Amino acid sequence: MLLLLAMIASPVTTNLCTESGAYCVRPLTGNLCIDSPGYCDWLYKTGYPSPIRQGALYVYTQATTTNISPLYQLDFFDWTVLIIYFGILAILAIYGIYRVKQVIDFWRYSRFPPQPRGEFAEAELPRLTVQLPLFNEMYVVERLVQSITEIDYPRHLLEIQVLDDSTDETVKIARATVAKYAAQGFDIHYIHRDDRTGFKAGALEHGLKTAKGNLIAIFDADFVPNPDFLRKLIHHFTDPIVGCAQMRWSHINGSYNLLTRLQTIMLDGHFVVEQTTRNRSGNFFNFNGTAGIWRREAIEMSGGWQHDTLTEDTDLSFRAQLMGWRFVYLLDEHAPAEIPVEINAFKAQQRRWAKGVLQVWFKLYKRIWAAPLPLRVKVEIFFRLTGNISYPLMIVTSFMQFPLLLVRYNQGLHQLMMLDLPLLFFSTVSVVFFYGTTIYYLDKKRGSRLLHLPLVMGLGIGLAFSNARAVLEALAGVKSDFIRTPKYRVEKTSDESWKAKKYKRKHGWLPLLELSFALYFVLAIGYAVRMHMWGPIAFLLLFCFGYGYMGTMSLLQNARPQRRMSRLTPTKLNAFISGSHSRLGPEVCAIDKKSDSRP
Repeated sequence: MLLLLAMIASPVTTNLCTESGAYCVRPLTGNLCIDSPGYCDWLYKTGYPSPIRQGALYVYTQATTTNISPLYQLDFFDWTVLIIYFGILAILAIYGIYRVKQVIDFWRYSRFPPQPRGEFAEAELPRLTVQLPLFNEMYVVERLVQSITEIDYPRHLLEIQVLDDSTDETVKIARATVAKYAAQGFDIHYIHRDDRTGFKAGALEHGLKTAKGNLIAIFDADFVPNPDFLRKLIHHFTDPIVGCAQMRWSHINGSYNLLTRLQTIMLDGHFVVEQTTRNRSGNFFNFNGTAGIWRREAIEMSGGWQHDTLTEDTDLSFRAQLMGWRFVYLLDEHAPAEIPVEINAFKAQQRRWAKGVLQVWFKLYKRIWAAPLPLRVKVEIFFRLTGNISYPLMIVTSFMQFPLLLVRYNQGLHQLMMLDLPLLFFSTVSVVFFYGTTIYYLDKKRGSRLLHLPLVMGLGIGLAFSNARAVLEALAGVKSDFIRTPKYRVEKTSDESWKAKKYKRKHGWLPLLELSFALYFVLAIGYAVRMHMWGPIAFLLLFCFGYGYMGTMSLLQNARPQRRMSRLTPTKLNAFISGSHSRLGPEVCAIDKKSDSRP
């Protein structure tokens, strides 16, 4: 590090003179490489004759490939750095090719939405149970239950189960809410467990034992389904081999802050491109744990809800499809949901998903490869379930950026074109195509969200340490608890009440590591500028933003509530904790299906 600081701080020699403290004006020669020092460095580094001044004239030296970097030697260290770097870049490029194929397939299949085999007559509608798994959701439980009671479905065919594992004030609020709607004639039941065995999967399995419905709809606490939700999905179950049907998530608070704006793009990429392509191309599609309906028989025949992974939804989805059940995904219908506004909650959610999906791979890969499935389906499952392995590789790539600047200082443009460009295209530019496709499909006014794409890439890089930890735990077989995502009922961009509410996660030590890497990239950028290495700077800035944003926001958002809590009056605090919030207005729920990612 001291060496790096010394190199950046070292004086830069120049041909400019000074008179009376001011720079002299040097006459232009007409040679761009001479008039703009550093512009043609890439030529000189690759053996092109370089100009030197002899009196009033400039002459060109003999072509040379001698490196002018004081640290560069093509030795074992250099080859090690290059081999590791290009090896990792090649792996990421392979996953990038897979992402490009998904984009191509999306445009191929997006014009063919799934159609139900038939329609249930009103008198033939099946009995349905709605399960609402909760754990300490005091701010949103009333909103959730009220939205379910407003769903358009015959009341005598609809059962509601509030599956509550809570240990705080949520218990009292949920009981009162259930009693309120039971008095209005709804078939609604409050089921509380003192033993939280199996977490969400355990609660769903426990509720299934007493459920009356042949079909089971599931909603997490952060959802506010539209009244026509069941009507949009139910008719797909006229096909007896359909085991599950789900619709796309949309976002209640997608425009709240920069974090939510970037999240909407990331989530929309999954729900628009990935899920649509997988479902319509005959590949395995995974239920996302909420905003969907299951056939009870499919759950039971596939082994039921199991809690040996952190993504019980993906686990059951793949087991069911291995049994032959067919899944349906509706891209152009949506279920509004609240997304995390706080960075540590977002990181915890992403970490759980990253670890759980890889756990599903280790659990099922033998069954998958032994199953009588087309090879293309098995390969797609491999890419789907192992994609998070990129996060540890990203950390290695991050750490190697400065050694790479030293090693590659002598390489010119033709090496970059032959080696870097193809790999960088598939490993990074493919991300732009992927999320750009999502924005193009959903949004009518696309400019603003398209400008966020570099920041989306930076946010993905910033998740590297958090998600790499999850991946390494999955590889090592380390078990961990199901960490829920806090919900604060944030519906308006002006709402800052969540900053004084409960459930915030501690940031731990990761932000310090993220900030140290951000500083590392600041120094690397300084070195690149000092040595006129302009090409890598944009790439380095993405890493610097990603780690810096993650680390800074993790510390700041965790510290602010503690200062504000001292200024809250008891009346204000009770208003936050009580469930007396107004129902979502129609302006929140009436989200156009083509532009609902930013309500």
